[in-house]
Amino acid sequence: MTKSVNVSNYDNQIAWIPTQEQIDSSNITSFMKKHQIENLDELLKKSVQDPEWFYPAILNELHIPWMKEYEKVIDLSDGMELPRWFKGGRTNLYKYGLEKHVLNGNGGKESLVWEGEDGTSRTVTFAELKEETDLLANGLKQLGLKKGDRVGVFLPQIPEIQPILFACAKLGAVIIPCFSGFGADAIQVRLNDGETKWFFTADGFYRKGKVINMKAVADEVLKDVPTIEKVFVVPNMKKRNIDYDFPMNSKDMDYDDLLQVGQSHSEKIDAEPMASNEPFLIIYTSGTTGKPKGTQHTQYSFPLKNAIDMYFSFDVKPTDKMFWLTDLGWMMGPWHIFGTAILGATAVMYEGSPDYPNENRLWETVQKHKVTILGIAPTVIRSLMKFETNPCEKYDLSTLRILGSTGEAWNPKPWYWYFEKVGNKVCPIINYSGGTEVSGGILSCVPIKPLKPCSFHGPAVGMAANVVDQNGMTVHHEVGDLVVTSPFLGMTYSFWRNHERYLNTYWSTWKGLWHHGDFAKIDEDGFWFILGRSDDTMNIAGKRLGPADLESAIATHPLVKESAAIGIPDEVKGEVPILFIVLHKDVSDEEKVILKNELKAVIADKIGKSFLPKNMYFVSSLPKTQSGKIARRLVRSAFLGESLGDTSTLQNPESLLEIKKD
Repeated sequence: MTKSVNVSNYDNQIAWIPTQEQIDSSNITSFMKKHQIENLDELLKKSVQDPEWFYPAILNELHIPWMKEYEKVIDLSDGMELPRWFKGGRTNLYKYGLEKHVLNGNGGKESLVWEGEDGTSRTVTFAELKEETDLLANGLKQLGLKKGDRVGVFLPQIPEIQPILFACAKLGAVIIPCFSGFGADAIQVRLNDGETKWFFTADGFYRKGKVINMKAVADEVLKDVPTIEKVFVVPNMKKRNIDYDFPMNSKDMDYDDLLQVGQSHSEKIDAEPMASNEPFLIIYTSGTTGKPKGTQHTQYSFPLKNAIDMYFSFDVKPTDKMFWLTDLGWMMGPWHIFGTAILGATAVMYEGSPDYPNENRLWETVQKHKVTILGIAPTVIRSLMKFETNPCEKYDLSTLRILGSTGEAWNPKPWYWYFEKVGNKVCPIINYSGGTEVSGGILSCVPIKPLKPCSFHGPAVGMAANVVDQNGMTVHHEVGDLVVTSPFLGMTYSFWRNHERYLNTYWSTWKGLWHHGDFAKIDEDGFWFILGRSDDTMNIAGKRLGPADLESAIATHPLVKESAAIGIPDEVKGEVPILFIVLHKDVSDEEKVILKNELKAVIADKIGKSFLPKNMYFVSSLPKTQSGKIARRLVRSAFLGESLGDTSTLQNPESLLEIKKD
């Protein structure tokens, strides 16, 4: 049975209980029964302590073919900071994520369902995807692309992403994905760092009913990336018969012409046998200080971690249609493509704004395409809550069985809105937290255990996580730093050409512990919570406080849309909190005074008077990274007049001007 809990009494309640049918039909239950494992705790322990058993078992379950069998599951000759997975083995994502479905007679199954903001839609089967991938690979090889060449991909969420990624994988190229909303400077930094030779872009795409001229940004990029030899332009708007003209330059080639080159040289090209330490992806983090970090992943690390997490945490099956609202430049973009493909499921992709032409666009998409698994960031839910709609009553969302979330810490109020008004109180919210450098999750939920709001059940299968104090010692029922205690499949194979920075970032705080940078807590019932970035932690009169504590408290007020809590220096307490608040509607100055007093009363009641903010500021927006995370460090730097560093990764850098003014 499933039970609902009153939002005003959420603090320590179980909000969802799985049915016996949900437990029995899950992937994780099937896997445990097959291997005679009694419970989740035993599976988690065995997956970490016995990798020589776990990885062959799960890769056999996922039907991963090898071009050459590996000699050893994990080799730690270079230390736990640089584990070598499946040493001696050779495989290729093209083989195990695409070709196997066609060879096994499942080529007619849908690999992708795509919808554009203008209502245009397209369905692609695995056989069709393989055909286009092969043509692309042939064409690229004829033009001179070689194994190890870096390929920049600056595209909106369109169907061509799939064959481009798989063609690069087939040839052993290294992909550098770029966020579709980036300006030229941010892209140039990434492409120059990788000495990029090939570049995919599009003529344009829809966003809030307008055509975004992507080609103009790409042309600007080329002015300062001298290593690029060829630019392939997907005629996204042209294919939709939009009267949209753009200049083609000497390095430009139409995507369809590239396919024609592949068609004219149709001899069979075998997939490149890839070793486990050869690069495949350079995904840059959306960090807000210093030069972006190029996390380096292989054809073993990133895609296999994607699929394993999807299998255990999100219960993805070949019959599923999984819709994740994301972008290729955020790790969840390729995660969505690779994981669903490996598992033989259907990826549902949407190009455009989630609230265009109105706030119901996502629910219409779920209903139309019969989505079974929906993934969304808490930021999006908070923005849609203001419309006071009840999507599961207005639309047929009955095909949904799993809700997913990642990107930032939840507040209870939007968590419940998602659970009750989208999932109709029957779908578990699989909370998922890790990062670009992890290829997926450190912490997660599973669909076979009861849930508390905003919580995680614990480490994802295959992950050894802990919460420690400032001395690296385990803490129980207290706030501490999230760490990983063993090497794991999916961890970045260093930073691109900057190994020292990689070691300093993750391995220099405590010996033998991966310091992830998240602030976490395990409660008395064993539920885990992420409370924000640990470098956002405030130390108020010797007491550590995470921004999520303050932000969750005031989020219960109906006028508060979202907020950012930061700490600033104080002579008495060492540090005191400041709050920047975005409201659902404009209020007068007199009403703001009343509202501040109401919010202070809420904080005093829920957290304590010693944590009352020194001040509160009402702003129209907060600076956010491409993945929707609030950039609190930049909020703090702007407020204190400190150097902002690199702001190119922000969606809305103009928001900092308002904070500076305050």
